[in-house]
Amino acid sequence: MIIKKANKRTYINLTDNLYISATLRHLTRLVMKTKLKEIYEQKYKLLLIFPLALVVLALLLIGIQYAATGDFVHKGISLKGGSTITLTFVPTIPPAELETFLQGKFPQADFDIRTLSAAGQTIGIAIDSGAQQNEEITALLSIIREKVPLQEGQYSIEIVGSSLGESFFRQTFKALIIAFILMGMVVFIYFRTLIPSAAVIAAAFSDIVVTLAIFNLTGEKLSTSGVAAFLMLIGYSVDTDILLTSRVLKRQEGTVMERIYGAIKTGMTMTWTTLAAVIVTLFLVESEVIKQIMLILLIGLLVDMVMTWIQNVGMLRLYLERKKK
Repeated sequence: MIIKKANKRTYINLTDNLYISATLRHLTRLVMKTKLKEIYEQKYKLLLIFPLALVVLALLLIGIQYAATGDFVHKGISLKGGSTITLTFVPTIPPAELETFLQGKFPQADFDIRTLSAAGQTIGIAIDSGAQQNEEITALLSIIREKVPLQEGQYSIEIVGSSLGESFFRQTFKALIIAFILMGMVVFIYFRTLIPSAAVIAAAFSDIVVTLAIFNLTGEKLSTSGVAAFLMLIGYSVDTDILLTSRVLKRQEGTVMERIYGAIKTGMTMTWTTLAAVIVTLFLVESEVIKQIMLILLIGLLVDMVMTWIQNVGMLRLYLERKKK
């Protein structure tokens, strides 16, 4: 009987401890949430330093990249010219070892070796290099044969001239700028107010610049598919900014912060839904083209959260305060 009472008392004490622990965790989360909300609502001018610092750092990194290489982004073969030797079989030597071997033979050359897959199976490798002349490609093939036995019909060669690659890069870069300008015009026509329109454009510009800097840090080389991803990113970033600005300026019900929180709820739902699809695609799809698009979108969407919900919100609140005065 005494044992039963002791067990019952122990059970009650354990239940009380669990309840107290859960309550403390809930209170801690509530206090943190309240504190973060207070900082977000009252220290928004101070918070503007964070996206500004990100943009300045991104421009600095892009400037260093340009000073070191002559290009503000790592270009792939399709944008700077070169050749791709595609092996239609899987060699016994690992791609990383082959790349190290080729780099040792041609210290000044730039190589990139990719695996090719279909239905989850590796079917070959692609060797990207800056070689464009027949003599250069022949010399490269002879060096590859030292490690990989090549027979006729087991490989193919694709050459992109440097002038063609540069021309395509200039055209796509112009298309990116024109798309950005047209986007700015549409935003200005819609809101018909300089400061809110400039805030939307500034947020989109910041998103593109910071995403480009982070993309450079990954070591990936930008291809034509990557340029398309940046064009898509302009649309994604402007979506949330227009949602925020239209909610805050065009709706009258509720306070400014209530309208901002409503926009955050809708915008974050949109962003996280897209991020879920991007992450799944990034890890499951084996196409290098799609992977690069998904990588740029992943970086851009994460950066857009900062630029929209901190930078754009801060600029809108400053504008409304000045307008009220």
